[in-house]
Amino acid sequence: MIKKLSILVVCVLMGSPVWADSKRPYQDPALSDEERIDDLIARMTLVEKIGQMSQYVGIEHIQKSEKNMSIEEMQAGDAQGLYPNLHSSKIPALIERGEVGSFLHVKNPAEANLLQGYASKSRLAIPLIIGIDAIHGNGLVKGSTIYPTPLTMASSWNLDLVREANVQTAREMRANGAQWSFTPNVDIARDARWGRVGETFGEDTYLVSEMGVAVIEGLQQGDFRGPEKGLATAKHFVAGGDPINGLNLSPMDISMRSLRQDFFPPFKRAVDVGVFSFMAAHNEINGVPAHANRFLFHDVLREEWGFKGFVVSDWMDIERLKTMHRVAETQTEAVFQSVDAGLDMHMHGPDFLEPLADLVEKGRISEARIDAAVRPILLAKFRLGLFESSQVDLGEARAAMFTTEHQQTALQMAQQGIVLLKNEGQILPLKKDQKVFVTGPNADSQAILGDWVFAQPDENVTTVVEGLKALSSVPVDFYDVGSQVKSTSASAIEAAGQRAKEADVAIVVVGENALRQNHKGKTGGENVGRSSINLIGQQLDLVKAVQGSGTPTIVVLVNNRPLSEPWIVENASALIEAWEPGSLGGQAVAEIIYGEVNPSGKLPITIPYSAGHIQSIYNHKPSALVRTYVDAPSQNLYEFGDGLSYTEFEYSDLELSKDEMGPDGSVKASLTVTNAGARAGDEVVQLYIRDNFSRVTRPVKELKGFKRVSLAAGESQTVDFQVTAEMLAYYDLKMKWGVEPGDFTIMVGASSRNRDLKTGLLKVTP
Repeated sequence: MIKKLSILVVCVLMGSPVWADSKRPYQDPALSDEERIDDLIARMTLVEKIGQMSQYVGIEHIQKSEKNMSIEEMQAGDAQGLYPNLHSSKIPALIERGEVGSFLHVKNPAEANLLQGYASKSRLAIPLIIGIDAIHGNGLVKGSTIYPTPLTMASSWNLDLVREANVQTAREMRANGAQWSFTPNVDIARDARWGRVGETFGEDTYLVSEMGVAVIEGLQQGDFRGPEKGLATAKHFVAGGDPINGLNLSPMDISMRSLRQDFFPPFKRAVDVGVFSFMAAHNEINGVPAHANRFLFHDVLREEWGFKGFVVSDWMDIERLKTMHRVAETQTEAVFQSVDAGLDMHMHGPDFLEPLADLVEKGRISEARIDAAVRPILLAKFRLGLFESSQVDLGEARAAMFTTEHQQTALQMAQQGIVLLKNEGQILPLKKDQKVFVTGPNADSQAILGDWVFAQPDENVTTVVEGLKALSSVPVDFYDVGSQVKSTSASAIEAAGQRAKEADVAIVVVGENALRQNHKGKTGGENVGRSSINLIGQQLDLVKAVQGSGTPTIVVLVNNRPLSEPWIVENASALIEAWEPGSLGGQAVAEIIYGEVNPSGKLPITIPYSAGHIQSIYNHKPSALVRTYVDAPSQNLYEFGDGLSYTEFEYSDLELSKDEMGPDGSVKASLTVTNAGARAGDEVVQLYIRDNFSRVTRPVKELKGFKRVSLAAGESQTVDFQVTAEMLAYYDLKMKWGVEPGDFTIMVGASSRNRDLKTGLLKVTP
């Protein structure tokens, strides 16, 4: 059938003088986007239209897979691309025939230019749109600025800084030939066993929504017109962050109430600010795979929310409708279910164009549906300026990466995203003349870069040891126990304990490793779930050996998910949650340890006592903790919003501008925050609400606002929040959104912990 369509294309081309014109209307940038799209679609064959819906992995990526992997190995993982019946040498011809409209995993500008060159030889010369996982910087490209991971970004609670980091990411991405980033991940992460926690902004709907908006605004900067802007992708729609067993792809059964109140809002906010692409989730929702879920993508996303962009599948997930979910008996049926549900682009490879063309030919999918999918894809290409210039300057590409400006943003985000959790006896900050002993598998490792990053030049990465050595005025004693977090030898542990005795203070850097190039040692990241959330391997034994030396011990965690080690919380002198702080992360850790930076990060996620305590979220329902565990304490190790400083902040009583308001009104909540300590510092002031009584149960508290304030020693500042009816609303017994009359508790303070909050009572009248 495809052969017949290709012959038809050739015949029409030979007999159509208008297509031989040197310049067609769709190639005229003076025309409106709609005029250009209308003209171009009218010229396209069905095959060329479906070609725009077809994405492939880059040729170099395929060649590497062909050389190093078997088909079975490729199918077992999600990191490589290998097409069993299509050699990489055949792909240029597909592009020139107009059968490919997009690529991903193109990691250098030379390859991007080569692929665009093939596209320029196609009949209509439609450029490609190239996507890449630029999750926290363009990390799959060597030499990029690696910003802290999203969970670390969220710990900064600094929306302006997150926005700027993504402006810069778009700049580096475009310079290297990609225009489309598969971020932000606005999943709500409620299970610390899940490997992708670090790729999210944590457990709270409001914070995740605001962080996602900042990413979208940074990447797209409005309608994304211009050579330094790119497309953002709201993913994964929906509910992948609370899998039933902690494993990526596993099912999600969830009430419609929770879906709409907890999981939908970050995606709705993304639509409201103009995100132009969505990605479907791997998982099923209430028995229907997301990739075949017409309710999600047609009814909600397009009809209810008015989304105008395009939807891309996740990696080979259309195929999984047949091979994994088993809701489609054939690949053709899988393609039908996904396109009928509202998906517009296939990631990735063959076995999509021909089945979809056959479905149109047989009348199961209308050509109008194909046109509806293609229009936003073409609009993205017009707005991005690809029809005018799809090639990038190879000389400028490197100059745009890892600039001084970008490094400064990455460093500042790390400084603000690192969280001080314990500081017993004010051991921190250290004096620079103290004799320091450092060890641990993450002490001198690129693990600080996190997932979605390939190995970066050593000169671009400041490890924790390097950061400490740069600031200390005396030699730092570093004992290398290797960089594999899964395994540390008993002899190395014993030696570390002995070496620590000679120091004034010891620092042990432990945690996880999410690096993609360290496949065997990888303990976090995509598709790396865990059954436990303690330190893996012998790392706790290492900490105990060093602490047992009698030397005061500081533990630094480098990790992409909450780690639960009650022994460390109880026995270490200090505990620093560094998460994955990026290229300059080691410098930021050292600056905090030596007091050049006052820590100000706050947890965007709860740290449970153990994996057995999951689900542990701050906004639990009232009945969640009525009973206690018989074999362990019931409390969390650290609460959502926690984080210490080297200064002390005092909160005055909360004042409301009025005690009552109507169902459409608003009230100003004010309090004064004072820096009562001896040094300047930043504080994240957090606003929570509680509906005291409701017909449908509601969480014990819900975050509804936050402000980051900087205060000099002794300085006070009044912090105001406008409490609106929308903040108090919920879905009632009839699933109607609105505010019920009654009493609400307004809470403002330093964390979600009750003792850290000042409270006021607000009555909503009918």
